[in-house]
Amino acid sequence: MSTIRSVIKGVGGYLPARVVTNADLEALVDTSDQWITARTGIRKRHIVADGELTSSMGAAAAKAALADAGLEPDDIDLIILATSTPDQTFPASAVTIQAELGITHGAAFDVQAVCSGFVFALSTADNYLKSGQFNRALVIGAEAFSRILDWEDRSTCVLFGDGAGAVVVEAQKLNGVDTERGILATCLRSDGRYRDKLYVDGGPSSTGTVGHLRMDGPEVFRHAVTKISQVITETLGKAGYEAADIDWFVPHQANKRILDGAARKLGLAPERVVITVDKHANTSAASIPLALTEAYTDGRIKSGDLVLLEAMGGGFTWGALLIRW
Repeated sequence: MSTIRSVIKGVGGYLPARVVTNADLEALVDTSDQWITARTGIRKRHIVADGELTSSMGAAAAKAALADAGLEPDDIDLIILATSTPDQTFPASAVTIQAELGITHGAAFDVQAVCSGFVFALSTADNYLKSGQFNRALVIGAEAFSRILDWEDRSTCVLFGDGAGAVVVEAQKLNGVDTERGILATCLRSDGRYRDKLYVDGGPSSTGTVGHLRMDGPEVFRHAVTKISQVITETLGKAGYEAADIDWFVPHQANKRILDGAARKLGLAPERVVITVDKHANTSAASIPLALTEAYTDGRIKSGDLVLLEAMGGGFTWGALLIRW
């Protein structure tokens, strides 16, 4: 029986030129390279320049993904941008990217699920493509988290970085066999009871300000491994696979201890986990597409590989997505 499946056609990423190392942060707050590395695995991060925007980073990543796919902007009829740091309250930064690319048809909108944003956005695009409403989508994760950090809070300012990543996804009519390329299964979850564990202390309807990121680190860590493992098991079950079948695990790059814990709980070998948190820090919704871009570009991820994505973010939100590359 033929079926429509969402197939990844291209990937691309963008990182700001400015690099801030842990040693640089030692001059800013009471911290050390040893403390940051031991607790998070982070060694450096990229920070946006003055005048650089979430939309400009997203557009750069989108252009790279289009080039990788061998497509032109006019081939795209849907843009979904995952971000928690839009250029403005409105309009959506996705429409700014749409204009930058010269696209005047189709639709563009933002999705906000914090660090889970890219998984939520890709799942949303998958449903639109499978329904036949759109043919090709740009799914982008882009964040300028440095703009919402309290640079005097050593517990949070050392954790995050800026950047963008994108994928081109195309609806293809296939035979419905699991060995064929495309998105095989998705699973999304949220639980608002934990919204005060990771949040920004401002907003248009509350303070009228942008606010700063606040986090209860131990509580986030306590929930992360369990929730991540559960949603991964459910996603694999939907597609009829087990953890042992995974070729590459591409998790949200929040903290190496969380990544290691999730991999151990699933019984995944460390060499099958794509890790970029040491170089990029936590880039929120941009972290998964940036990691995908690196692992595909350097030849690790190959056609036919079974690739598992997962993320957890403020809300709490969390989710997983299984792809035949």
